[in-house]
Amino acid sequence: MNINQFQQQLIEYAASIGIDKIGFTSASPFHELKNRLIRQQELGYASGFEEPDIEKRTHPELLLSEAESIIAIAIAYPSKMKNAPQSVKGARRGIFARASWGTDYHTVLREKLALLELYILTHIPNARLRSMVDTGELSDRAVSERAGIGWSAKNCAIITPEFGSYVYLGEMITSIPFAPSEQMEDQCGDCTLCLDICPTGALIQGGQLDAQRCIAFITQTKTMVPDEFRDKIGNRIYGCDTCQTICPKNKGKANLHQEAFTPDPELVKPLLLPLLKMTNRTFKETYGHMSGAWRGKNPIQRNAIIALAHFREASAVPTLIELMENDARLVIRGTAAWAIGKINTDEGLAALKKAEQNEEADEVLEEIRKGLQFYILEN
Repeated sequence: MNINQFQQQLIEYAASIGIDKIGFTSASPFHELKNRLIRQQELGYASGFEEPDIEKRTHPELLLSEAESIIAIAIAYPSKMKNAPQSVKGARRGIFARASWGTDYHTVLREKLALLELYILTHIPNARLRSMVDTGELSDRAVSERAGIGWSAKNCAIITPEFGSYVYLGEMITSIPFAPSEQMEDQCGDCTLCLDICPTGALIQGGQLDAQRCIAFITQTKTMVPDEFRDKIGNRIYGCDTCQTICPKNKGKANLHQEAFTPDPELVKPLLLPLLKMTNRTFKETYGHMSGAWRGKNPIQRNAIIALAHFREASAVPTLIELMENDARLVIRGTAAWAIGKINTDEGLAALKKAEQNEEADEVLEEIRKGLQFYILEN
């Protein structure tokens, strides 16, 4: 078979099944990435969600011994929502980041890659293939950059001319020697808007992120949110889009064409109070199809409490008091206590004083006293 002809057929087939961009690169090691990853670990900037073995992240041949090339794919997701509900007093809402709108992208991209695999094996039965999306060993962004999908921007995202940075990425290591695509030149220029606006200063410099300070990471943790980040989270209950929405390259990129990612406004911009009363079962039934549900309901509920404190939503205080007094989870009890103090009502003050006498967990007591401190500061 003529590999060049088949490569063109594969490109056309990819477009026919809804893949927005496809590129190719060699399976040679990612030496520059390896040096960056080592430095990230040394500085303590890694999130901990990544594959810990840097060799596997940078040497495709360790993942597929016959590796010759890597196929990179990108599928765009929407940046706009139709009929977005308003967050108003008494009915405050949180927001899921755009990368969690619609069906979990892991599911969608894996289905597309499976179709690509089937197409390849139909034409080249002895081909060896290995696909991955997000949770695989390789760096999606490094592969995509080298395969010409887009350039690696200062906000650490891949930016495409067609869809901006609102793209999901996946890749397939193959034993087929496909011709590499042309890499794209960096088009960020002198712009530093993403660095300037990052709420927590997580973007250290262009292309370098301290994941431990990134709100997208913090909203996915399961422990108490450090004090310095609570006011910066705002009403985000999963992820953060700030460095994308500020980017001039994303201007006008609505990307509404992928039906699987069309958001349900009531799910991606949900009322906060009902979230606090959800059982595990209800949460899974409601949000289980979204990528933002992968850590379970606990981080989402903790973030919803922080969002209610951000709005100083007085109508939430009775529910927060109930959580502070009765919830079995230390993080929820403690975050509720802090939020009660932040909202600052007479009812809340009485409840905090009572809780200070009854609470036995030191971690929660510390948050109760932080809550009480707000009353001293404001009165």
